Amino acid sequence: MRSVKRGLLTLAGLGALSLAFASATALGITPLASATTTPTTSPTTVHSCSQSVTPGIATCFALRRTDAAVHHFLATPNATPAGFGPSSLDSAYKLSSTGGAGQTVGIVDAMDDPNAESDLATYRTQFGLPACTTANGCFKKVNQNGAASPLPASDAGWAGEISLDVDMVSAICPNCHIVLVEATSPTIQNLGTSVNEAVALGAKYVSNSYGGGESGDPANDTSFYKHNGVAVTASTGDGGFGISYPASSPFVTAVGGTSLTTASNARGWNETAWNGAGSGCSADEAKPSFQSSVNTGCARRANADVSAVADPNTGVAVFQTFGASGWQVYGGTSVSSPIIASVYALAGTPGAADTPAAYPYSHTANLFDVTSGTNGTCSPAVLCTAGTGWDGPTGFGTPNGTAAFTAGGGGGTTLTANNPGNQTGTVGTAVSLQLSASGGTPPDTWTATGLPTGLSISGGGLISGTPSAAGTFSVTATAKDSTNATSSTSFSWTINPTGGGGCTSPGQKLGNPGFESGATVWTSTPAVIGQNAPSQPTHAGTWNAWLDGYGTTHTDTISQSVTIPSGCSATLSFFLHIDTAETTTTTQFDTFTVKLGTTTLGTFSNLNKAAGYTSHSFNVSSFAGQTVTLAFSGTEDTSLQTSFVVDDTALTTN
Repeated sequence: MRSVKRGLLTLAGLGALSLAFASATALGITPLASATTTPTTSPTTVHSCSQSVTPGIATCFALRRTDAAVHHFLATPNATPAGFGPSSLDSAYKLSSTGGAGQTVGIVDAMDDPNAESDLATYRTQFGLPACTTANGCFKKVNQNGAASPLPASDAGWAGEISLDVDMVSAICPNCHIVLVEATSPTIQNLGTSVNEAVALGAKYVSNSYGGGESGDPANDTSFYKHNGVAVTASTGDGGFGISYPASSPFVTAVGGTSLTTASNARGWNETAWNGAGSGCSADEAKPSFQSSVNTGCARRANADVSAVADPNTGVAVFQTFGASGWQVYGGTSVSSPIIASVYALAGTPGAADTPAAYPYSHTANLFDVTSGTNGTCSPAVLCTAGTGWDGPTGFGTPNGTAAFTAGGGGGTTLTANNPGNQTGTVGTAVSLQLSASGGTPPDTWTATGLPTGLSISGGGLISGTPSAAGTFSVTATAKDSTNATSSTSFSWTINPTGGGGCTSPGQKLGNPGFESGATVWTSTPAVIGQNAPSQPTHAGTWNAWLDGYGTTHTDTISQSVTIPSGCSATLSFFLHIDTAETTTTTQFDTFTVKLGTTTLGTFSNLNKAAGYTSHSFNVSSFAGQTVTLAFSGTEDTSLQTSFVVDDTALTTN
């Protein structure tokens, strides 16, 4: 019988810092523990912002250390602040603080920090950085409409995020100007409006250290986060494996997180994937062309692209007086996003038509590859476990200088138009595909021939529009760089009709879709498909599939092979109920995945619990003409049950 009870779970601490005292001291770091000083408690943190958010609302990803080891240093008069400072970050990422003159970095946050400028002055004075004030034109704080007043209401939580963000820009690019745009409230609408305002005020680099759930509305991308020639960065989150928006937008650089420690190697530093860094597959964002040749395990956008330090156990020094009492140590991917935005600023102005998120993919040799560490359990493992090359928690790695964040990546290379792979669509359904090129001398200008009727390409390489005629089209896209060098790539684009005219066999294709015939057709682990009411009521009928719910380490699966006829539009739908004994609102302990063939369509967890059934659907038209296996899989950790109950599945073609 499945257990829904267990003893109290003892929460482990985050682990002590492993900085070597002598090496750290040489770099001007105050360690949080030394050979002669043992913390009396394990490292602990608090979220700077509330994590109880609803759809359309974002939370910040700042984590503040609260343990005694940190506060021992905070309470010591004239002590060097705990946590990494500018010289340490420059050393770790091989950066020069002499660049960035004339560049403006935009910081977008919600609510007001009334002490932002004065706290920034203290941080910069402490580390010997040039003054950055309103008076000297270096610092500007405005509301989401670009006005100096009225500012939003003050908020102590978001003030911690703001202090962290402006301090990280100062640490990496002390010669950069800073424009802080404060949204009226933490809605994606208001934060996105603030991104637009930062760009309007001259920022070519905009950091977004916040996120929320995906809305499924692609209009947010084009309305707020798509800015050609602007490096827009976004934090991937602090909850471990799982997706966050706007980091999942194909127009931003998704920034993951690492644990950073000193080491006796040639670099002088070591990094592993931080277990809190977000990663995963988007449920609705299209795969950008710069990921088309990367094994991400996702049919759509995958996070992350790159990363930087984020582990609060190896955190950074921040000065904050509104909502805190001075020097603090912060972590979270709220650290890594402004670091990467500032590295872009050191690298130089992006090409006017470019999507700078594509730059690191062309110059992976100029990044420190992070090859160990994990942020959870997932399939395929590359989405949550660091390894050679791209992985979910860290992307292609962390900065090794600025070359990976430049348009040319050092120059002198041959222009190559990257192939986005064959595409599919449906008459009447809008599409958007961003093309990219590597090498050459940007900026690049794009043209295309053979596009489906109703589609067009912009000079920046964005193919968009609404297809108006069915058929298979042979597309050739050509990039031309500033030296007039050209490169072309070809791919097919199949547009399916809206009705059944081109579909060889419309209808519902799954066998025993509501499980009313018992375990027939489906292959499953034991005791999954059954008449599980009243413990787990059905959505309809008397049978359903109950995966997990044991409160111990356990995995259940159900699967069946299905053939999707050629020429058809196809939609997979099902009803899912999730209940759990987990109490966290931030961590995915137990997960449920939906796969078609080798493609993960969606991932759910204990965080998605709901009182009843929720309907889910996925467009699977790209599988037309194939026979593939549909699989639902639920995985529980060592304790506290989570039940995933599936009913009334369907794969409908037309």
